[in-house]
Amino acid sequence: MTNTLSRLAAVAVLSATTSLPLLADSAEERLLAKIESGEAYSADTLMPLFKALEPVDLDFMLGSWKGGKFDGGKPDPINWYGKRFNSPSDVEPLLVRDDEGEVVTYDKLGAAQMRMMEFDDVSSAALIYDSQPIMDYFRQINEDVIVGLGDIKGQPLDFFFWLEREAAD
Repeated sequence: MTNTLSRLAAVAVLSATTSLPLLADSAEERLLAKIESGEAYSADTLMPLFKALEPVDLDFMLGSWKGGKFDGGKPDPINWYGKRFNSPSDVEPLLVRDDEGEVVTYDKLGAAQMRMMEFDDVSSAALIYDSQPIMDYFRQINEDVIVGLGDIKGQPLDFFFWLEREAAD
């Protein structure tokens, strides 16, 4: 994982070995710890943390992102890898690994675009599928890790995932 997650682990070890509390128990630190743990977390646990995060703008989202879910590592039927934001009007919302392990676009759900959208009175970047009733809202943990909330029409608002920025080629 990123250096951010490694630093978080180091702070936790230091805290455990010196009897000192963590310097802060921010939403960002708590979410990074949850990502690192790989455990499953409920929407009731994740929603208040998501709402406490800072918004992001469209330019921040540009690039490729590797993702994960807060589901405890359940097998993914499409072998989801992440998302690629080429421009505000050109988004590959689902990247997957093919049988050879290559990252490719999963096009069965179509393409997407980005817009600034409001969620819980905060305007932040959102991904809107072109042909599906799906929208993902994004909030920032840090410069390289974000959390997404998938809003699927007719479904409970409970699908959280995270994305880690990939280095530019």
